[in-house]
Amino acid sequence: MNTQRVKVRRIVEQTPEIRSFELVPCDGSSVSFTPGDHIDVHAGKDLIRQYSLWNGPDDRDTYQIGVKREENGRGGSAAMHTLKEGDEIEVSLPRNNFELRSDDGPVILIAGGIGITPVLSMARHLQAMNRKCVLHLFARSDEHLPFKNELAALDEVPIHLGLVPPELDAVLTRILSNPPKDARLYFCGPGPFMDLIENLAKTCGWSSDRVHLERFSVEADSLDLDGESFELVLQQSGVTLTIAEDQTIIEAMEAAGLEPMTSCEQGVCGTCLTTVLEGEPDHRDLYLNPAEKDSGTLIMPCVSRCKGKKLVLDL
Repeated sequence: MNTQRVKVRRIVEQTPEIRSFELVPCDGSSVSFTPGDHIDVHAGKDLIRQYSLWNGPDDRDTYQIGVKREENGRGGSAAMHTLKEGDEIEVSLPRNNFELRSDDGPVILIAGGIGITPVLSMARHLQAMNRKCVLHLFARSDEHLPFKNELAALDEVPIHLGLVPPELDAVLTRILSNPPKDARLYFCGPGPFMDLIENLAKTCGWSSDRVHLERFSVEADSLDLDGESFELVLQQSGVTLTIAEDQTIIEAMEAAGLEPMTSCEQGVCGTCLTTVLEGEPDHRDLYLNPAEKDSGTLIMPCVSRCKGKKLVLDL
């Protein structure tokens, strides 16, 4: 994966938990991105994490990211919060798993907490294009409301503070009810918040092709990783492994001394996306769309398995 070295030009305390980082390419080059893009940040030894860009259309000299410190996380956010202005790190070129479609219909954007980052970028671009959009931001309190200056520059940003069910359900239902046929919905935030929006959108009549979301992580106890053992053939490497009932493909590769490209290990980020050459994948990820899963040609080896006895991957 192509990477570039960047310098931390500025750090801003957005909330008690969230810091924003301006990352400037060390070679002085401009940055190229689209709304919904993210970058892989090499936060430390064996720590690669994805962070969405909240760049606006005029932010062409720096990558703008926001990082919430997760007290019970896996070390990536903690490492990011030790960075100082002037430090240098490696990042990937931007990639997009959360594309803003280019049609002309109205857009509803919904963000929960740190999920504001990709949605903020979308809002800034849509406003610059004079395309109708509204951004609904949900946060615990005013103290936990990030990017206040950027939000103040947007035309329509209803702020919803401290809502919990059933009031949260009622507010979201009002937002999602009676959608125009040409409208699109984009949302990002904590897992339960996203699940609620996804279910309410179906109830409110949104067609699945007009609903777009991005997940940062999933609850650990919701991951179903175990299954029957199977044979794994890595075509390029010429290696054959046996994947145990309680072992992921990534874990087996690492135990064999291989170094697979991986990051979230939860099936949400897309880093380990791999081509299937033979066998039927048992998809357990939240990254691939239904059509990609049905094709049987792709797999997320950090969480997915094989429905049969043998799987051949282009690795």
